[in-house]
Amino acid sequence: MTILEAVVLGVVQGLTEFLPISSTAHLRIVPALLGWADPGAAYSAVIQCGTLAAVIVALRRDITSLITGFLAGLRSGRPLATPESRAAVMIALGTLPIVAVGFAARHLIRGEARRLEVVTAALLAATAIMAVAELVTAWRARHGHAGRDGLERMTFRDGLTMGLAQVLALIPGTSRSGVTISSGMLTGLDRRTAARFSFLLSLPAIGAAGLLEAWQQRAEIFGSTEAITMAAIGTLSAAVVGYASIRWLLKLLTSHTLWPFILYRIGLAAVLTWALAAGRVTGLAPA
Repeated sequence: MTILEAVVLGVVQGLTEFLPISSTAHLRIVPALLGWADPGAAYSAVIQCGTLAAVIVALRRDITSLITGFLAGLRSGRPLATPESRAAVMIALGTLPIVAVGFAARHLIRGEARRLEVVTAALLAATAIMAVAELVTAWRARHGHAGRDGLERMTFRDGLTMGLAQVLALIPGTSRSGVTISSGMLTGLDRRTAARFSFLLSLPAIGAAGLLEAWQQRAEIFGSTEAITMAAIGTLSAAVVGYASIRWLLKLLTSHTLWPFILYRIGLAAVLTWALAAGRVTGLAPA
């Protein structure tokens, strides 16, 4: 891997982790279209630590509030008494499904699930979910039902639904933010609140995946000075771009819909289908 590849992959990771267009899909597609080697699931997971840092910085006030609220609830013997403590518990419970499924299907996720045919199918399936969420939200708005605004108005049904939806993000092409934001909208949250909780919900999963892959693949990722440098460059690039994309998306979803991202995903799936059919790229990710 060259420095240019590390920077480009880091930028792609930071830009697409939070925009609902799938970071894992782009980390497979961009190298394939540019003729580069697939960076692999391990490298992809490690540079996600950059986007983890971006979430922590961008949402530091929310994170501090959740932690202090949860600890205060534990001290008082009422861990669900405040909106902050309830949200913290929802994040913990919502993380369990992706941890369990991710561990059980880890070999599939690292291998066959990275085939570009699978990525294309996941792109289209998750796009359909996003489109349904927007149509349902528009129907509710026409009937005078605005989405619930603010983490304090979230229920355990919202948190658990988004946690289960997050499992789908294990399939490259799905988009963690896309399916979790959409599932939150379907349960009645407004877009911005669904996005805020989606980003907070991603913290444990991204952190656990990055640390686990870094440990299990330490010989490959940290086996040489060059490998360490490439991982550091990719992670730093992902952090800087990820922070900017979080701030931009939260502002955007205050007054805009997911339709531009839906159309982009359809176009990307079409290009990928053509590239596969024309033999411009190969579906199988190198081992």
